[in-house]
Amino acid sequence: MESVWDYPRPPRLERTGRRITVRHAGVTVVDSDRCWRVLETSHPPVYYVPRGEVTGARLEPDPRRTWCEWKGEASYWDLVVGDVRVPEAAWSYEHPTPAYADLAGAVAFYPGRVDECRVDGERVEVQPGDFYGGWITSDVTGPFKGAPGTLGW
Repeated sequence: MESVWDYPRPPRLERTGRRITVRHAGVTVVDSDRCWRVLETSHPPVYYVPRGEVTGARLEPDPRRTWCEWKGEASYWDLVVGDVRVPEAAWSYEHPTPAYADLAGAVAFYPGRVDECRVDGERVEVQPGDFYGGWITSDVTGPFKGAPGTLGW
């Protein structure tokens, strides 16, 4: 069991061999065990998938940009599966800061914006709130940042 309160700040980037799957509109768009995860105090893990592992769908750039004090500028991506478009379904750091250089070319999906995300077959719970994209599984405990009243954590 991992407590998000044991995760570091600044966040830690680590390779994971866990199988990450993402499905939307009846299509498996990610099935990979070559991913990264970011662990940050008070947040469930965020899983980043090599963009080349996205299949059966397209990622199209969205104009939105935000800034992370640790990783740099975030770019957002629309997911297109057939004729279904999900605006800002994912984000990436195209030119991350040196400490997070391994994230270049990887994308993270918001589990609340696609039909299903899984870690080693376990369906992910959505992190509360609309901004954060953490993946809650049974081996991670909170409380988690994102719910009303947690902004200042």
